[in-house]
Amino acid sequence: MWYNLRVRMILLGGSYSMHVSQTLIFALIQGITELFPISSVGHGVLLPYLLHWPNVQANPAFLPYLVLLHVGTAVALLIYFFRDWLTFLVALFAKDSKSSVVAKRQRIARKEFILLVVGTIPAVIIGGLGAKKFASLFATPRIAMIFLIVNGIILILGDRLLKRKGNRNMDDLNFKEILIIGVLESLALIPGFSRSAMTMIGGLMYGLRYEAAARLSFLLATPVILGAAVKELPKLHNNHTMLAMGLLGGVVAGIAAYASTWFLMRYFKTHEIKALRPFGYYCVGLGGLVLIYSFFV
Repeated sequence: MWYNLRVRMILLGGSYSMHVSQTLIFALIQGITELFPISSVGHGVLLPYLLHWPNVQANPAFLPYLVLLHVGTAVALLIYFFRDWLTFLVALFAKDSKSSVVAKRQRIARKEFILLVVGTIPAVIIGGLGAKKFASLFATPRIAMIFLIVNGIILILGDRLLKRKGNRNMDDLNFKEILIIGVLESLALIPGFSRSAMTMIGGLMYGLRYEAAARLSFLLATPVILGAAVKELPKLHNNHTMLAMGLLGGVVAGIAAYASTWFLMRYFKTHEIKALRPFGYYCVGLGGLVLIYSFFV
């Protein structure tokens, strides 16, 4: 049967056999948790721990598979926000329209694109300097669950501390604000912290509407996820087995990511108050339960 097929990776001088079913489950969880504000890296540490799989994320042999999961997620985001990215490109290279309405849209698109570039800088710098160090330092189940609980508390308190509904859009942000949001995004290097949680909280802190904060979060994540994946793509050669499994996982992760984005954009459009609390309660509950469990096994 297909679920008995295995992929063998050389790990720490030995080997680890990975079921196709495991690769698909991992891809599905990755695609969902990358966009939901519940930490994909934290769940990546948690899943092997609870299901008694070796935690192989930081191992070079697992890299081709993980890279292609990120490619799948990034492609899903590019497809979902295709019109936004196309609008940015057209506005950058097109002449100003004589129509005041169109010219205003062009100015907004240009500013939003520049904001995304500026907001990506902290993640590029911090990620480039310390991504592997963060992953190896904090990638244990207990530590990841502690940070997942902290992530949940931030979501809950962030919702509670908002005194009024935001009314700003992405183009209303200034460069200082987007830089701070970019720094917050970099916290996602720590397993347990969520990229979308941190960027959404940052956006809400500066008065964005929930829908606008979600849009900013997903647009900001796209170049970061894609860039990290492209950086590692040259390492995929001569690993045809993991490449094949990675392509399958990438498709699954991409479909899950697209469905997650579709759901979340509609969710935040219709929930402008207390929208992050359910995710916060989930993080605190799951992190607490697993943390307690870890002391008895």
